[in-house]
Amino acid sequence: MTRETLELFEVFVRPRRGLDHKHVGSLHAQDHAQALEYARDCYTRRGEGVSIWVVRSTDICASQEEDVESFIDPSEDKPYRLATYYRLPDPVDNM
Repeated sequence: MTRETLELFEVFVRPRRGLDHKHVGSLHAQDHAQALEYARDCYTRRGEGVSIWVVRSTDICASQEEDVESFIDPSEDKPYRLATYYRLPDPVDNM
């Protein structure tokens, strides 16, 4: 099996229950099952995680940094998204 016939997978590990999965690296494998085994062996050898995700790199779709202005709608025209938009009742003084 050559590297050209293997697929590239991205690996995400959750260090503890209740935390988010974090991207920790990439690896080449034949399928998801093999990718999980390789990820376990490479990225959690010392018990660093409680959960592993593997995702084919080709299945990831991402926005581009240069498209940020047109892709991400600015929030200046939506003041209701900010806490300062809302008036707090007088009894609430520390929020």
